[in-house]
Amino acid sequence: MKKFLGTTIIVFLTCLASSQSNKTNNQKPIKETFTDSSLFLQPLEVRATRAAETAPFTKTNLNRDQIAIGNSGQDLPFLLNQTPSTVINSDAGNGVGYTGIHIRGSDATRINVTLNGIPYNDAESMGTYFVDLPDFASSINSIQIQRGVGTSSNGAGAFGATLNLATNEFNEKSYLELNNSFGSFNTWKNTLKFGTGLIGNHFTIDARISRINSDGYIDRASSDLKSFYVSSAYVNKNSSLRLNIFSGKEKTYQAWYGISDSMLLTDRRYNPAGMEKPGTPYNNQTDNYTQTHYQLFYNYKFPNHWAFSTAVFLTSGKGYYEEYKANQSYSDYGLPNQSIGNFTYAATDLIRQRWLDNTFFGQIASLQYKNQKDELTVGGGWTKYQGQHFGNIIWMNFGTASPDYHYYDYPATKWDANIYTKWMHQFNNMWQSFIDVQYRNVSHKMEGFEGNANLSVHRNFQFLNPKAGITYTHNGWQGYLSYALGNKEPNRDDFQAGLVSQPKQETLHDFELGLEKRNQHFHYGATVYYMNYINQLVLTGQINDVGSYTRTNVPYSYRLGIELQGTAEFTKWFNVVANLTFSKNKIKSFTEYIDNYDTGGQNAMNHNNTDISFSPNTIGSLSLNFKLRKDLDISLLNKYVGKQYLDNAQNESSKLDAYFTEDLRIHFTIKNKLFKEWQIIGQLNNLFNVKYQPNGYAYSYIYNNAIVYENGYYPMAGTNFMLSLNINL
Repeated sequence: MKKFLGTTIIVFLTCLASSQSNKTNNQKPIKETFTDSSLFLQPLEVRATRAAETAPFTKTNLNRDQIAIGNSGQDLPFLLNQTPSTVINSDAGNGVGYTGIHIRGSDATRINVTLNGIPYNDAESMGTYFVDLPDFASSINSIQIQRGVGTSSNGAGAFGATLNLATNEFNEKSYLELNNSFGSFNTWKNTLKFGTGLIGNHFTIDARISRINSDGYIDRASSDLKSFYVSSAYVNKNSSLRLNIFSGKEKTYQAWYGISDSMLLTDRRYNPAGMEKPGTPYNNQTDNYTQTHYQLFYNYKFPNHWAFSTAVFLTSGKGYYEEYKANQSYSDYGLPNQSIGNFTYAATDLIRQRWLDNTFFGQIASLQYKNQKDELTVGGGWTKYQGQHFGNIIWMNFGTASPDYHYYDYPATKWDANIYTKWMHQFNNMWQSFIDVQYRNVSHKMEGFEGNANLSVHRNFQFLNPKAGITYTHNGWQGYLSYALGNKEPNRDDFQAGLVSQPKQETLHDFELGLEKRNQHFHYGATVYYMNYINQLVLTGQINDVGSYTRTNVPYSYRLGIELQGTAEFTKWFNVVANLTFSKNKIKSFTEYIDNYDTGGQNAMNHNNTDISFSPNTIGSLSLNFKLRKDLDISLLNKYVGKQYLDNAQNESSKLDAYFTEDLRIHFTIKNKLFKEWQIIGQLNNLFNVKYQPNGYAYSYIYNNAIVYENGYYPMAGTNFMLSLNINL
């Protein structure tokens, strides 16, 4: 850690000292109006939800080249690893298959994700499963990460960050690409992309087909991923019409159980999944899911500063996970005991499939006005989610079940509607204001939950989310101050609490203060944030009135931090990109409940001022980039993540140790040799074979009058490599 912090601080001080002697480039105020190209290069549905360059919100933008250079087959969170305040993890240990992301300590259920402005978060769990869209990064043109509440968007409330992914940007020239990667753990990625460019000044077609396979670092944590993407657009002087159809199919061997403390020391690659089967592990303990997206966009530019955008969409998903379960009571599955010959069996080994069959559809729209001093956007959308949760038994050791028999069946429906108004006003060349007000209405209807089939929950939430800020821009300096109020509904598991202990909505007051300096060769900045939570839902260990562990509202908690960023181009052949976050993430007071195996009840323990789980106080990244020749780049990518706790009680026995990793990437380009362009990219990950685990879980209980701590961990791979050959034909 000392090595990383020392190097990073030196980089910031060098940027600060050197930049004062360089000529600055003043940032220009808002002066543009809508042009024909703005319909193509940055679609209106993206403009409506993203924060503008001078908007008073904390953000990071990634362009197509930045995305492509790191896209060797790992899931999307791994492409964001070098962005500020970000921590990533992988169930399989190598970034292929199920992955996770935390930004400012907030997990994916609190990160709003949109695809071309259309909501992507699962409507019930709020989670984001990029494994369902394999290699989607190969179709993305740009990404904006807004940290904190950010501007109003569609879909789930942003309590940690917003990820806005855009694929609709216009490709004027035709292209044909063949991208292939191979790496450790028998990992393969094959991608074929092509685009027609503009045909007859009106039509474009872009398409992609991808395949990713990997054995995974963890034993049997294999992935078989397939996807396609097709986008066709018609454009003219004042309007554009675009249809996107893309789909992903994943089959992954389950690796989501983690391993114990003892296994971490003796067999880091151990996988307990499928081990209930006698003898060898069950060979089809897999997760299987197919998700298909249909998006239809229409943009229209009116005379005199006005533009309109709308989109309708449908997302369909269907799949199951299959598992071998030993010694299961028939009564737990609504079945009678089975009599075979002279014996009656009350339990059996079985194989079950737990299904989700869902549809998610709706519409978004925005009307925008823009002149030299004002940018006004009125927008919103509505969505409806219909999900069917059910379970099948496909095999029993003793007896049979009808193929049509569902041992549980829990339908769920969710409606979501929002409307927002954003107004950005330019007072003069230096001062600019921003006001944003959103109204959102959410309604849930859930009929039954696991362990409580008769629980019916109908809940409605109404949120008013105002945001305001001011920006100062002058001589390469930009500063901003903003306030944003966010409200968020509980997720499906929270509602399982029972009728007498239903959760409340969560509320977040987010204050952001930023200052940055830019010139031709240097950029450095700092953002101070204070995120004050009211009724944040956290795990306390308490068993609710239906016997489940669910999250509980705690009255007060907060995140206070500073994010430092800097880039420096010292010479034509050497530049540095760095960021460093120091934060304090606290729950002011809450009561922890620990199972007492001696008494059969629970013991209550009061805690004050404890760290929020999975919220390291220090996160940093440092990229050292060398351009040895015009066609050869070498980057050393460093990442530091401080200690983080697995529970909210700040138990030293339940934590993830700090870690520091380094990756080496070599990028070699060959032009006009047989093909238009060759790119050879080699990346050596975890250069020094660090044994670390960025994710886990904790469970504590009392036994023989002593507290026992049991932890689960998700280890990451040691030194491993990926080698890519990308050919532009």
